[in-house]
Amino acid sequence: MTSNILQDTSHTHIPVMVNEVLDLLITDQQGIYLDGTLGLGGHATYILNALSYSARLLGLDRDEKALAICKERLSGSGAFSCHHLSYDIFPQLLNQEGITAVNGILLDLGLSSYQLDSHRGFSFRNTGILDMRFDSASGQTAAQLIHQASADDLADIFYKFGEERLSRRIAKSVKDMTSMESIEDLKEAVRRSTPPKNRQKTLARIFQSLRIAVNGELDRLQHFLDSFIEFLTPGGRIVIISYHSLEDRMVKQSFKALKKENLLSVLTKKPLPPTNEEQTKNSRSRSAKLRAGERI
Repeated sequence: MTSNILQDTSHTHIPVMVNEVLDLLITDQQGIYLDGTLGLGGHATYILNALSYSARLLGLDRDEKALAICKERLSGSGAFSCHHLSYDIFPQLLNQEGITAVNGILLDLGLSSYQLDSHRGFSFRNTGILDMRFDSASGQTAAQLIHQASADDLADIFYKFGEERLSRRIAKSVKDMTSMESIEDLKEAVRRSTPPKNRQKTLARIFQSLRIAVNGELDRLQHFLDSFIEFLTPGGRIVIISYHSLEDRMVKQSFKALKKENLLSVLTKKPLPPTNEEQTKNSRSRSAKLRAGERI
């Protein structure tokens, strides 16, 4: 077994449902595994500690800043490599590495505490610019998306990706603002167009929907779900943790379709939630839902 890897505490992120992930993901301690949403390496640290020296763990993430922190934190493990790549195109990496199949794939689709606590627009509880990009080197920012979109386009984003009932009223308010560059600007637009009751939930839905749109999150997830089964070795496992109903529904439907084709055995009849103890210790884990399957 590998020696314990000490975590740098200068940036903290508490990985969700670690015990469940390890139990469901790892079937061969000498195998090859892929963490498609590496972040600061929270799950990766525990996975590496559960694998032998001859195993491999490939970590992918779109956030270069998080990758740099993770690379430094886990640099002591020869079994680990990290790559600036979106998880939905992981087959490109496997091809480059000469790998045809892996023993397990993990996706944690939530934001890390590091991202939420940054000032890049991910959380309405902070100040900062309306960026919201995971990869700050490419793509348009949330502010640019808002400026280029019509009120109808924005309303569709708020409704489709945030399931927000007041989407059209909020979209009009957003477009009526003289400035829309900062978190405070967007919060003010929501304040002007919604009743005070449950406004926190409304803000969460609006920020979530813009983040999903900026990063193409659902398209990337669908692309991954359409292809991952081809790269799992027989007996290999897939573990996906989602945090809102749109993602969980997509994972559920994909697993169900693969089961019908006799390609995947679903290991979780219902999504697993965090334990009450974990939810108490880590409030950000409360909405997590874990689904897992095994390649037939």
